[in-house]
Amino acid sequence: MKTTIDIPEHELKEAIRHAGAKTKREAVVYALKDFNRRQRLAGLAKMLGTFKNFMTQDDLKKMREDKG
Repeated sequence: MKTTIDIPEHELKEAIRHAGAKTKREAVVYALKDFNRRQRLAGLAKMLGTFKNFMTQDDLKKMREDKG
């Protein structure tokens, strides 16, 4: 899809550098993919919650010893 937008030059140059992109388009596509990936991960984190008291270091050590 073709779109015309006004992107601050400094921000675009920095994005190109960070992405290791060769073109402006490549940098923008990279940034959009990264943004979307981060949003999906944030959504998963909200759904999964946290693992408080899931496994202690001692539990992990015992589990590793049992498998060995």
